[in-house]
Amino acid sequence: MRRSLIQHVENKFLRQDLTQFRTGDSVRVHWKVKEGEKERVQAFEGVVIRKTKGTNRATFTVRKMSFGVGVERIFPIHSPRYEKIEVLTRGDVNRKRLFYLRDLKGKASRVDVQVDPERAAKKAAKAAAAAQGS
Repeated sequence: MRRSLIQHVENKFLRQDLTQFRTGDSVRVHWKVKEGEKERVQAFEGVVIRKTKGTNRATFTVRKMSFGVGVERIFPIHSPRYEKIEVLTRGDVNRKRLFYLRDLKGKASRVDVQVDPERAAKKAAKAAAAAQGS
């Protein structure tokens, strides 16, 4: 009884406009920042290294490099504080948690990009057309 009442209240605050992304994807989170009385949108761009399950308590962690220092930030998925989440690239990983990226440096810390077959075919057709035209 009590659990269903809590779930009923929590379901009112779930976001309906969620972007589908997974661990390993490069994302740009547009987060609303309040400074004094003004509010602005700040982008945080990095790789999703962790995604937790849950209804309204679900979170995801984004890691980026800022001036040679690794910065991680945890975002609630159903928060009203972010404007949107853009998926920049899809990562090709076989793990749910990419904590091993913390110990890697430089090019070794990159995540392989998943190749989209449609996009690759369009790119190849465009290259072939450019080669014929020359």
